[in-house]
Amino acid sequence: MLYLHDVWVNWFEGEENGYNICHFHEWRKDDGVELLDQVPLLKIDSVLFRYIENDLSELPQQLLDDIYRKAFLRKNHERKQLDHCFVVSDGVGILAVDTIGYNIPIRKSRLIPRQEQLVYEMIESQETKTYNFNDQSALKNFHILSPAPELMQGLTRKERQLKQLLFMALDQLQSSGNTAEVRYWLTEWCPEKYEDIQQQSFEQAWEQLFNETRYSWSKKHEAFCENIIKGQPFFEKLWEMEHGPKVN
Repeated sequence: MLYLHDVWVNWFEGEENGYNICHFHEWRKDDGVELLDQVPLLKIDSVLFRYIENDLSELPQQLLDDIYRKAFLRKNHERKQLDHCFVVSDGVGILAVDTIGYNIPIRKSRLIPRQEQLVYEMIESQETKTYNFNDQSALKNFHILSPAPELMQGLTRKERQLKQLLFMALDQLQSSGNTAEVRYWLTEWCPEKYEDIQQQSFEQAWEQLFNETRYSWSKKHEAFCENIIKGQPFFEKLWEMEHGPKVN
C-alpha cells in the first residue's frame, strides 16, 4: 500500500457537494488545518471518486477494511491513530477523507499543491483499485438548500457561502407563505415590474424571484442578500462570517 507523510488537511465536515470542499488557494487563516503524520493512498476509478466527493453515502466495506487504522494524526508532538482516514485519487481529482468512526465520508479535504503533485507521481504507475459499491449518485436530488454544481460554478468561496445564505433566506420566505412579503422582495429585485408583481400569486412571485436570483453572482445579489437577512440573528451571523460585521 502507498502512504503519504506530513499531509496538511483542512477538513470540511458534512459536505455532500464537492464545490464546498475548498481547494488550497481558498483556505483561510482561521480554518482548522491539521497535520496527518501518515495516511494511506488509493488509486480508484472516477465513478467511485465522484461518489465520495459529492455524497455522504456508505463507503465500500472493502475500502474501509483496506485502510483500517493505517493513518496517524500528529498533534502536539503526539501520534494519534485514526480508524478510517485515507487519500484517494482517480488520476485527476484528489481527496483526503476521514469517517470519524462512521462508514460515510464525514470529513473531506483537498491537499496542498506540492502534495497533490506527489500523489500524481506516486499513482501514475499504479493499477486502479476496484471496489464494489451501491452507486446512487444518479438519484441525487439537488434543491434550494443543496444547489446544483452549475449554480456555484466559477464562484469564490465567499460568493458560494453568500449565495447559499441567500438560498436559505429564500427557502424561509417560501415556507412563510406570505404573499405580500414575497411580492415586496420581488419588487426589491426588479422594481420596474412593480405593477405586474402586484397581480401575481404567492407561487408565481416566489418562482420568479428564485429563478431570477439563482444564476451567477453579482453586487446586486450581494446587496439583496444583505437586505433580506436583516433582523434575523442566525442569518446575520452567517453573513458576518463571510463579510465582517454589518454596518447599520
